[in-house]
Amino acid sequence: MRKLIVQQWVTVDNIAAEDDGGLSFVAGEPFDDTVTTPFKSSLMGFIDSVDTMILGANTYTQSKDYWPHAEEQGEYGHKLNTLAKYVASSALDDAPWGDFPAATVTRDPAGTIRELKTQSGKDIWLWGSLTLMRSLMDAGIVDELRLLVCPASRGTGRRIFEDSRTLSLLEATPFDNGVVLLRYAITN
Repeated sequence: MRKLIVQQWVTVDNIAAEDDGGLSFVAGEPFDDTVTTPFKSSLMGFIDSVDTMILGANTYTQSKDYWPHAEEQGEYGHKLNTLAKYVASSALDDAPWGDFPAATVTRDPAGTIRELKTQSGKDIWLWGSLTLMRSLMDAGIVDELRLLVCPASRGTGRRIFEDSRTLSLLEATPFDNGVVLLRYAITN
Protein backbone atom coordinates (compact mmCIF):
# COMPACT_ATOMS: atom_id res chain seq x y z
CA MET A 1 0.00 0.00 0.00
CA ARG A 2 1.19 3.50 -0.81
CA LYS A 3 2.11 5.84 2.04
CA LEU A 4 1.15 9.46 2.55
CA ILE A 5 4.33 11.36 3.42
CA VAL A 6 4.21 14.93 4.67
CA GLN A 7 7.28 17.09 4.03
CA GLN A 8 7.68 20.37 5.89
CA TRP A 9 10.49 22.89 6.04
CA VAL A 10 10.73 24.17 9.63
CA THR A 11 12.93 26.31 11.84
CA VAL A 12 14.61 24.95 14.93
CA ASP A 13 11.83 26.60 16.97
CA ASN A 14 9.02 24.70 15.20
CA ILE A 15 7.95 27.43 12.76
CA ALA A 16 6.71 26.14 9.39
CA ALA A 17 5.56 29.51 8.02
CA GLU A 18 6.46 33.04 8.99
CA ASP A 19 3.78 35.50 10.12
CA ASP A 20 3.33 36.65 6.49
CA GLY A 21 3.20 33.05 5.24
CA GLY A 22 6.77 33.25 3.93
CA LEU A 23 9.57 30.72 4.11
CA SER A 24 12.66 32.94 4.10
CA PHE A 25 14.33 30.51 6.51
CA VAL A 26 14.47 27.69 3.94
CA ALA A 27 18.09 26.65 3.45
CA GLY A 28 19.47 25.00 0.40
CA GLU A 29 20.26 25.92 -3.14
CA PRO A 30 18.49 25.71 -6.48
CA PHE A 31 18.96 22.25 -7.90
CA ASP A 32 20.73 23.03 -11.12
CA ASP A 33 22.08 19.96 -12.82
CA THR A 34 25.75 20.89 -12.33
CA VAL A 35 25.76 20.48 -8.53
CA THR A 36 25.60 17.21 -6.63
CA THR A 37 25.62 17.25 -2.83
CA PRO A 38 24.38 14.77 -0.23
CA PHE A 39 21.50 17.21 0.45
CA LYS A 40 20.49 17.26 -3.21
CA SER A 41 20.86 13.48 -3.45
CA SER A 42 18.54 13.06 -0.47
CA LEU A 43 15.84 15.29 -1.93
CA MET A 44 16.20 13.72 -5.38
CA GLY A 45 15.86 10.28 -3.79
CA PHE A 46 12.67 11.42 -2.09
CA ILE A 47 11.11 12.93 -5.22
CA ASP A 48 11.93 9.70 -7.08
CA SER A 49 9.98 7.76 -4.41
CA VAL A 50 6.69 9.60 -5.05
CA ASP A 51 4.44 10.00 -8.06
CA THR A 52 1.63 12.10 -6.61
CA MET A 53 1.61 15.46 -4.84
CA ILE A 54 -1.16 16.81 -2.62
CA LEU A 55 -1.39 20.56 -1.98
CA GLY A 56 -3.75 22.77 -0.05
CA ALA A 57 -5.30 25.68 -1.90
CA ASN A 58 -2.95 28.28 -0.36
CA THR A 59 0.18 26.26 -1.14
CA TYR A 60 -1.10 25.73 -4.67
CA THR A 61 -1.73 29.46 -5.12
CA GLN A 62 1.78 30.28 -3.82
CA SER A 63 3.43 27.66 -6.05
CA LYS A 64 1.59 27.65 -9.39
CA ASP A 65 3.29 30.73 -10.81
CA TYR A 66 6.84 29.72 -9.80
CA TRP A 67 7.37 25.99 -10.14
CA PRO A 68 6.10 25.41 -13.69
CA HIS A 69 8.69 27.99 -14.85
CA ALA A 70 11.56 27.27 -12.41
CA GLU A 71 14.16 26.13 -14.91
CA GLU A 72 16.94 26.94 -12.42
CA GLN A 73 15.65 23.97 -10.37
CA GLY A 74 16.88 21.58 -13.09
CA GLU A 75 15.89 17.93 -12.92
CA TYR A 76 14.27 18.39 -9.49
CA GLY A 77 11.93 21.04 -10.87
CA HIS A 78 11.10 18.91 -13.90
CA LYS A 79 10.26 15.91 -11.71
CA LEU A 80 8.14 18.04 -9.37
CA ASN A 81 6.24 19.53 -12.29
CA THR A 82 5.45 16.17 -13.85
CA LEU A 83 4.03 14.58 -10.68
CA ALA A 84 0.28 13.97 -10.63
CA LYS A 85 -1.19 16.73 -8.45
CA TYR A 86 -4.30 17.10 -6.33
CA VAL A 87 -5.36 20.39 -4.77
CA ALA A 88 -7.66 20.33 -1.77
CA SER A 89 -10.06 23.23 -2.15
CA SER A 90 -13.69 24.06 -1.60
CA ALA A 91 -13.42 27.18 -3.79
CA LEU A 92 -11.29 26.29 -6.83
CA ASP A 93 -12.88 24.70 -9.89
CA ASP A 94 -9.63 24.10 -11.75
CA ALA A 95 -5.93 24.16 -10.92
CA PRO A 96 -3.68 24.80 -13.93
CA TRP A 97 0.07 24.15 -13.61
CA GLY A 98 1.69 26.08 -16.47
CA ASP A 99 2.28 23.90 -19.52
CA PHE A 100 2.19 20.75 -17.39
CA PRO A 101 -0.95 18.73 -16.69
CA ALA A 102 -3.35 20.59 -14.41
CA ALA A 103 -3.91 19.42 -10.87
CA THR A 104 -7.14 17.67 -9.98
CA VAL A 105 -9.25 19.64 -7.50
CA THR A 106 -10.69 17.58 -4.66
CA ARG A 107 -13.31 18.69 -2.18
CA ASP A 108 -12.70 15.54 -0.09
CA PRO A 109 -8.93 15.26 0.36
CA ALA A 110 -9.10 12.50 2.99
CA GLY A 111 -11.36 10.39 0.78
CA THR A 112 -9.20 11.07 -2.27
CA ILE A 113 -6.03 10.08 -0.43
CA ARG A 114 -7.63 6.93 0.99
CA GLU A 115 -8.55 5.95 -2.57
CA LEU A 116 -5.08 6.82 -3.93
CA LYS A 117 -3.44 4.73 -1.20
CA THR A 118 -5.28 1.61 -2.44
CA GLN A 119 -4.06 2.10 -6.01
CA SER A 120 -0.73 0.90 -7.34
CA GLY A 121 2.04 3.43 -7.63
CA LYS A 122 4.71 5.19 -5.65
CA ASP A 123 4.13 7.06 -2.40
CA ILE A 124 2.06 10.25 -2.09
CA TRP A 125 3.64 13.56 -1.02
CA LEU A 126 1.78 16.22 0.93
CA TRP A 127 3.69 19.42 0.24
CA GLY A 128 3.46 22.13 2.87
CA SER A 129 -0.21 22.94 3.49
CA LEU A 130 -0.29 23.09 7.30
CA THR A 131 -4.07 23.22 7.68
CA LEU A 132 -4.52 20.27 5.34
CA MET A 133 -1.68 18.38 7.05
CA ARG A 134 -3.35 18.78 10.43
CA SER A 135 -6.73 17.60 9.17
CA LEU A 136 -5.16 14.55 7.50
CA MET A 137 -3.22 13.74 10.67
CA ASP A 138 -6.47 13.98 12.63
CA ALA A 139 -8.05 11.63 10.08
CA GLY A 140 -5.25 9.13 10.75
CA ILE A 141 -4.05 8.83 7.16
CA VAL A 142 -0.57 10.38 7.40
CA ASP A 143 2.07 7.65 7.51
CA GLU A 144 5.31 9.61 7.71
CA LEU A 145 6.51 13.12 8.51
CA ARG A 146 9.71 14.49 6.93
CA LEU A 147 10.96 17.62 8.65
CA LEU A 148 13.71 19.60 6.94
CA VAL A 149 14.94 21.57 9.95
CA CYS A 150 16.70 24.76 8.88
CA PRO A 151 19.45 26.46 10.92
CA ALA A 152 17.26 29.44 11.82
CA SER A 153 14.68 30.53 14.35
CA ARG A 154 11.83 32.99 13.95
CA GLY A 155 10.16 33.22 17.38
CA THR A 156 6.73 33.77 15.83
CA GLY A 157 4.81 32.34 12.94
CA ARG A 158 2.73 29.25 12.24
CA ARG A 159 3.97 26.27 14.19
CA ILE A 160 3.95 22.86 12.61
CA PHE A 161 2.09 21.38 15.57
CA GLU A 162 -0.55 23.04 17.69
CA ASP A 163 -1.37 19.92 19.67
CA SER A 164 0.25 16.88 21.23
CA ARG A 165 1.68 14.29 18.83
CA THR A 166 3.67 11.13 19.43
CA LEU A 167 6.22 10.39 16.73
CA SER A 168 8.69 7.56 16.22
CA LEU A 169 12.07 8.53 14.77
CA LEU A 170 13.00 6.74 11.54
CA GLU A 171 16.03 8.80 10.52
CA ALA A 172 18.09 11.85 11.50
CA THR A 173 20.54 13.09 8.88
CA PRO A 174 22.53 16.35 9.06
CA PHE A 175 23.77 18.07 5.89
CA ASP A 176 26.64 20.49 5.24
CA ASN A 177 24.23 23.36 4.53
CA GLY A 178 22.99 23.16 8.14
CA VAL A 179 19.68 21.43 7.34
CA VAL A 180 18.82 18.32 9.34
CA LEU A 181 16.38 15.79 7.89
CA LEU A 182 14.20 14.22 10.58
CA ARG A 183 11.91 11.42 9.41
CA TYR A 184 9.19 10.21 11.75
CA ALA A 185 6.50 7.55 11.65
CA ILE A 186 3.18 8.81 12.98
CA THR A 187 2.14 6.73 15.98
CA ASN A 188 -1.08 8.47 16.98
